[in-house]
Order: sequence, then structure tokens, then C-alpha cells
Amino acid sequence: MELAFSIALIICSALMVLLVLLHKGKGGGLSDLFGGGMSSSLGGSSVVEKNLDRLTIIVGSLWFVCIVVLGLLLKE
Repeated sequence: MELAFSIALIICSALMVLLVLLHKGKGGGLSDLFGGGMSSSLGGSSVVEKNLDRLTIIVGSLWFVCIVVLGLLLKE
């Protein structure tokens, strides 16, 4: 059981990093340094941004659940 949640945590963590990096930069900072300031055809679409936001929230929630369950399993 612990192994399954550990694997799910690793997958969720990798997805979270990827999804956060896919978000459009809101201004100056590191996102502009790596090309986030350039506009792209997909970046301006509000539907794509909303879906990316929803997916990020879902994966973040799964990540949080995995952390809590692993914490409870390892406490025993």
C-alpha cells in the first residue's frame, strides 16, 4: 500500500512541476528570462489557461492526499 502511494506521489510531483512550468508568466521575473514574456498562439487562449488551471488544482489535490495518506501509513 505504501509503495502504491509513494509511486503516485512521485508521479504527482513530476506532473505538478510540469504544469506549473506550463503556466503563462504574469510579469517580470524568471518566466521572462526563459522566454515566458513572448506571446504564443496557445498562451492567449482563455480556454487553455482555464483547463491548465483546473488540471493543476486537481493534480495538486491528489498530491496533497498522497502526502496525508503516506503520513498516516508511515506513522503506524
